[in-house]
Amino acid sequence: MAEWKEYTVADVISTVIDYRGKTPKKLGGEWGDSGYRALSAKNIKTGKIVQADSIRYVSEEMYKCWMKEEVQKEDILITSEAPFGQIYYWDSDEKIVLSQRLFAVRVNQRFYPKYIYFYMTSSFFQAELDGRATGTTVVGLRQPELLKCKIFAPDYQEQKRIADTLWCIEQKINNNEAINNNLEQQAQAIFSNEFLTLETLPDGWKQTSLIDIADYLNGLAMQKYRPTASETGIPVLKIKELRQGCCDDNSELCSPNIKSEYIIHDGDVIFSWSGSLLVDFWCGGICGLNQHLFKVMSNKHDKWFYYVWTKHHLDRFIAVAADKATTMGHIKRDELSKAEVLIPNKADYKRIGALLQPIYDLIIANRIENKKLAETRDTLLPKLMSGEIDISEVDYE
Repeated sequence: MAEWKEYTVADVISTVIDYRGKTPKKLGGEWGDSGYRALSAKNIKTGKIVQADSIRYVSEEMYKCWMKEEVQKEDILITSEAPFGQIYYWDSDEKIVLSQRLFAVRVNQRFYPKYIYFYMTSSFFQAELDGRATGTTVVGLRQPELLKCKIFAPDYQEQKRIADTLWCIEQKINNNEAINNNLEQQAQAIFSNEFLTLETLPDGWKQTSLIDIADYLNGLAMQKYRPTASETGIPVLKIKELRQGCCDDNSELCSPNIKSEYIIHDGDVIFSWSGSLLVDFWCGGICGLNQHLFKVMSNKHDKWFYYVWTKHHLDRFIAVAADKATTMGHIKRDELSKAEVLIPNKADYKRIGALLQPIYDLIIANRIENKKLAETRDTLLPKLMSGEIDISEVDYE
């Protein structure tokens, strides 16, 4: 059994890169449309780069002025607030700018960088971060408090075995996500070529609307359907869960005995029509459908058909919702009646479906696999980081 020792973040790092007060304006410049990417806290979610469309750029001159100490491969990015405590392992040679509410640490040679990254994502470390955070309205992290946080670690080789095990799982998840992004692009290209480039309606095709091809079932006000003392509740699918692709420990619970049509299963098409509008396949397990979400289904048409057409109209729905003079933008059901849909003749419908349905089936399968992989990683991580599981005799090379 490997010997574990207690350290602080200050013990395991050699460098802190912290330019959170800098802006192009303070440096005498402006944001650009190209050049070096400037990542902020809103672009970091543990293990992922998110909201890529919001990433801004600086020129080479601005980069050199800003990043006196450059981010290097194997550095660890940490968000200080909004959102707080998100961790990202920088596994690239790309030169980037650390912008708002984001700093980086570099692990010294006595420790394995991937191990420190995974430890920082663990519940042990995150709990200590929470305990050292300051602020009420916006929770934040001061650098001196971060440096005091504890890290438990075995010897270097054991660190490497542990981290490489977890990294293999994480890379498989990332690879599946990359495959799905490519598959989605292929599907959109097929849809555009088959439906959006038509100059005239082919023989046997007809024009209709979304409301005619599928049923859009609005969810329940789940506060009225809480589990009883004798029931084991199921998670409630709300907009937050749809956006993150899964339920979590903070998800509300509802009775498992609600009407079956309001029970959501993997592969169901969900359309959030209020607040943050989006359309997606749900792959986060069994849950109950909350209000402000539509479950999209049809007895007349296949899943690929009503999914791709609902998604096609999403940008227009978002624009309509943005024009609403309310605190929460939304669309009304009559917008579904205004959304044009082209139904092919039987032969073309079958031919196009043969192209698109397998793509969406694979996307769903990959996402379900990712959920299982993430559960495996999240189960292993605390056991490995606490020494409960000993893998010192196992070769993962």
